[in-house]
Amino acid sequence: MSGRAIPSDFVKSVLQNGAGRYVCQLQRLTFKFCKSSGGSRGTRDYIEKHLIDFSRENPGTAVYIQPRRHHTARVVAEFLNGNTVVKNINCLNPDDIMKWLEHLRTRSGIEIVRLRKSQHTDSPSIQGVWTPWTNKDSSMNISDYTDKKLLEMKRDELTATEKLLELAKNLREKDMKKTT
Repeated sequence: MSGRAIPSDFVKSVLQNGAGRYVCQLQRLTFKFCKSSGGSRGTRDYIEKHLIDFSRENPGTAVYIQPRRHHTARVVAEFLNGNTVVKNINCLNPDDIMKWLEHLRTRSGIEIVRLRKSQHTDSPSIQGVWTPWTNKDSSMNISDYTDKKLLEMKRDELTATEKLLELAKNLREKDMKKTT
């Protein structure tokens, strides 16, 4: 698939979730399965052995069970932002169902897309991008690059080596004054 066919977007967070208290975005899980179908056996085993533990660990998520005669097993996940994800769990064992539920529990509900950038801000800078020439004197813009004045490195402070040399020079001068 080409890059134009895959939807892309910037990094998003649901209402800055996690900046304060984390709120699980999974609102509701609905298990739909057949009581007699062999493909729903893993789903029935998961419901019997693990669903109560999942419900206790995630009190903010409502869990519903809907037996449907002659239907394939699936789980419908509904998120706080209104999005719904339907996952076919037919012929899966309870461990795989547990992994998929963990995946759905930790999702934000936002569609999975290709990221355009790894960072994004809602209020970009109006000052523009910083360059080495941002705060320079404008007369330097029209001068030649071989100008000696441009090649000089300007320092406000002494380097550590220069400070040590100056301290050594001062100590020698003090020693000379004491001996004379």
